[in-house]
Amino acid sequence: MTSHVTETRAATPDAALRHFEARLAFETDCWDVYDSLKSGNQDFVLLDVRSREAFERAHVPGAINVPHRTMTQERMAQFTGNPLFVVYCAGPHCNGANKAAVRLAKLGYRVKEMIGGVTGWQDEGFPLEPARTLVSA
Repeated sequence: MTSHVTETRAATPDAALRHFEARLAFETDCWDVYDSLKSGNQDFVLLDVRSREAFERAHVPGAINVPHRTMTQERMAQFTGNPLFVVYCAGPHCNGANKAAVRLAKLGYRVKEMIGGVTGWQDEGFPLEPARTLVSA
């Protein structure tokens, strides 16, 4: 008798290795970002790709707000030296980080998604930058 888990055969170890290594090339998690920021070993640019209003309410410390819809060659040219961008949005219920990753890749930039986004960050118990009062533009 087979379970729902095993009714579809598992991948071979070689196929599993290729799959999971490939995922790590596209993703990082909240703990790895937090530890890198805390240790001062930040060799990436952390981008919060949510709206300015969401960013101003609270965001991951050290993040820069560049909403995915504003990512153009001209806007991103301020980041020199072929940086690795790590993008995040609200969380698993949001695809803003995926949209940002697509835009950045089309512009020729290296990019990883911080899986979990703000929701994952909070689930890990990591602090957010406190909310700020919004100023009308």
